[in-house]
Amino acid sequence: MNILIVKLSAIGDVIHALPVAYVLKKKYPDAHITWVVEPTAYELVKHNPCVDEVIIFHKKAFKSWTGFKENYRPFANLLRQRKYDISIDLQGLFKSAAVVFTAKAKTKIGYVDMREGSNLISKRIVGNHKNGHIVDRYLDTVKYLGCNTEDVVFPLVNTQEEIDFVDDLLIKENILNQKFIIFAVGTNWINKCWSVENFAKLSDLLSQYKIKAVLIGFGKNDEQKAQAVMNLARVNNIVNFVGKTSLMQTARIIKLAKAVIGGDTGNLHLAAALNIPAIMLMGPTDPNRNGPYRQMENVILAGHECDGCWKRTCAKNIDCLASIKPNQVIEKLKRIELLKDE
Repeated sequence: MNILIVKLSAIGDVIHALPVAYVLKKKYPDAHITWVVEPTAYELVKHNPCVDEVIIFHKKAFKSWTGFKENYRPFANLLRQRKYDISIDLQGLFKSAAVVFTAKAKTKIGYVDMREGSNLISKRIVGNHKNGHIVDRYLDTVKYLGCNTEDVVFPLVNTQEEIDFVDDLLIKENILNQKFIIFAVGTNWINKCWSVENFAKLSDLLSQYKIKAVLIGFGKNDEQKAQAVMNLARVNNIVNFVGKTSLMQTARIIKLAKAVIGGDTGNLHLAAALNIPAIMLMGPTDPNRNGPYRQMENVILAGHECDGCWKRTCAKNIDCLASIKPNQVIEKLKRIELLKDE
């Protein structure tokens, strides 16, 4: 049997879909499972023991008519090298529907929240968790195929090279065997970001408990935020790893942390998948759907009437997460027994 999973991006979304590969491989151990993914999230599936083949979809290459003409046939030929019995659209958008249509699997199914006409290509599967967490919505899709979805596993495997690289990095900063808490300083929505001032204040507060703050993130925006946090902090208590690690190297750092703090973003979902406390600061998105999986007690809500608006920018022109204060995070860490008063 040949099975095609189409979950292209973003990082958090691909993390949420990882248990699907696990339950499929458990149900169909002899099946060949292929995953189509965009480059940003490729690392999450390239060493996945439940995935036999990874095909990278370069969306940018298809944006122009010239690019489409040049790239469609080679991509289609690659997809059609293997005749798929089942395709599973966990993206539910036009781009994923195009991939599924091109692959021509015998059976095409997709998850409950299909949009942009994707439901015209794949059968929309509505399960018991249609209003629940996105991980469970994805799992409902393959439950339709007879998979047992009670055992939820996120197959995230580090190579020895990644482990050694991170351990060397931590040794250089003298924190390999020290207590540290990670700050995920950036998100891809402006109103899902906590301010650099609050991260700096939180770092100062953590210094009183002899716990280092480690900054993680990717790209220029995160690098600028990290530098601002360091400039604003009054106590030298920060280690800055933003832009210094790959996605799976970051996963290794998270595995060694006491907790990860930040907005609704990929690194927080990575922490939850690794069973590390993920203190998620939330406002515009809904914890019921997007909170840290099986860690709803670790959510701190902004507390606005419009929480869960799903708007990338605030219609009221307010800093959504500004209502969440560093002391609230400290109290949350105490409640889950990660911090203790002297």
